[in-house]
Amino acid sequence: MNQINQTSIQVAELANGQAMSIPVFTVGDRNTGPHVYIQANMHGAEVQGNAVIYALLEKLKTVRLSGSITLVPYANPIGCNQKSGEFTLGRFDPITGENWNRMYHDHTHLVEEFAIHHAQSSEQEIRNEFKNLLIKKTDELLNQPLHTMNTGMRIAVNLQRLAHEADFVLDLHTGPVSSKHLYCPEYAQASAAYFNIPHTLLIPNEFDGAMDEACFCPWWALSEALKKQGRQFDVINEAFTVELGSQEQIDLQDAQLDANSILSYLTYKEVILEGDYQPASMNRYACYLKNYKTFYAPMGGMVEYVAPLGEHINAGDTLVNILRMDKYVQGEALNPIKFEHDAIAILHFASASVNQGTELYKLFTNYFEL
Repeated sequence: MNQINQTSIQVAELANGQAMSIPVFTVGDRNTGPHVYIQANMHGAEVQGNAVIYALLEKLKTVRLSGSITLVPYANPIGCNQKSGEFTLGRFDPITGENWNRMYHDHTHLVEEFAIHHAQSSEQEIRNEFKNLLIKKTDELLNQPLHTMNTGMRIAVNLQRLAHEADFVLDLHTGPVSSKHLYCPEYAQASAAYFNIPHTLLIPNEFDGAMDEACFCPWWALSEALKKQGRQFDVINEAFTVELGSQEQIDLQDAQLDANSILSYLTYKEVILEGDYQPASMNRYACYLKNYKTFYAPMGGMVEYVAPLGEHINAGDTLVNILRMDKYVQGEALNPIKFEHDAIAILHFASASVNQGTELYKLFTNYFEL
């Protein structure tokens, strides 16, 4: 039976002086083998990841581990408590308006000098020294004077500090109303087949502020910089955003399946030893991020979402019906809106009441089978 240790990290302080902290669970031996970091609920309404972490902790009690796993539910205590009536907001910092998941720090500027200095170092030395450098530079951010960092950045950098200790990072999210899908760096495409997730977005080496990018972009950039020095260096560190479905709900039975999916991946990475967790047989499809299309509402109105999530649609199929009762007399009350490409509908807006320009759907185009 594996022992699970719980600690906490203070990440914020409220106006009344109350400290805001996050729970941190660790299982396994931190001194041997690979290390995994898993977090959930960076966005307030995206709560299914907490149920998945619960399921993982229950399963991790009895598996054989080659390393260690750190799990952080409730990663953003401000976001998950940001309510308006019956709804949870928590996607944007209410003070600055910034997306909570776009405040991680970009360390790719460290790469060029490091690659020159370590062009002749052993592969293991490169991996150890670069990980130590990422941790050191993140510690320097946290040790700056308190007035130099806003709340969102302080939360993000504390989480990033934990993540840089890991070899494999999973950031658990959900969409508004969404099918399951995976954000995967292009170099790690082979790993996508070990998650029980049918749709994968392959993302380039471009930092946009998210946790997965903060973790994999420096390693990918290091590989490219060493290549310029005539040195082959394979990226073994991987980071993913795992989209578990829709926000504002948890499903404990589905969380068991999601936990099995994650353990299948970790078995492939030899973090879990002699386990029964294998990838499910399913059709898996992928598209590159540049082909992940957003469809915005061409008019305001009341929307019926027609295209089923996770399903293939043909060019010319109706995506939504937009109801405009103000145009009933003119015979223009019901407006079928079509999509011009073959696609897979991945997620849609949560509300049926939309303004013109609202993000209605996100869809895979030019997709292919993994």
